[in-house]
Amino acid sequence: VRAWSLQGQLIPVSVNIPTRSLLSAGFVDQVRSALLASSVDATMLTLEITESSAMNEPARAVQVLHALRASGVRVSIDDYGTGYASMAYLKDLPVDELKIDRSFVDTALQDNASRILVTSIIDLAARLRLTVVAEGVENQATADLLRDSGCQIGQGYHYARPMPADALAAWSVEHRSVRDAANPLEVRAVRA
Repeated sequence: VRAWSLQGQLIPVSVNIPTRSLLSAGFVDQVRSALLASSVDATMLTLEITESSAMNEPARAVQVLHALRASGVRVSIDDYGTGYASMAYLKDLPVDELKIDRSFVDTALQDNASRILVTSIIDLAARLRLTVVAEGVENQATADLLRDSGCQIGQGYHYARPMPADALAAWSVEHRSVRDAANPLEVRAVRA
């Protein structure tokens, strides 16, 4: 992120966090130190956790997530819909976004139940003032369905294959005008 910003590109990153890291002593300080050492604004970082990691030790997870968000770091629930967490926990978790699992997105065009789940998650997130990311966007028809349903961010091979970090800034500049015109969804092109 620091290297990109020096090139004039503001490209935020998302990092998947395993349960053991999230719940380990000193994790929040470790994140803060890494941001400080790299001179990266905390708002450029989103930490992704799974529903199950938050439910493993809910009180501790909530405490850590509050501390991270107080530092300016964004928090996302990854693979939303595949865990066993109660929706009641969703109102208590300090998160900024929900990432709809690709298993629902992949089948949303062909399967009415999947489409209903996807649009319901988008609606729920909007009502909770959370950003929605759809994983597994593989074609324009799916991107159109998601956009028309109010989804803000799409991630998948429809936009780009995973690529090295040094190639992302160039890709972003090259595809910005085409992407903006053809797809008003914000795009997440890579996963590290």
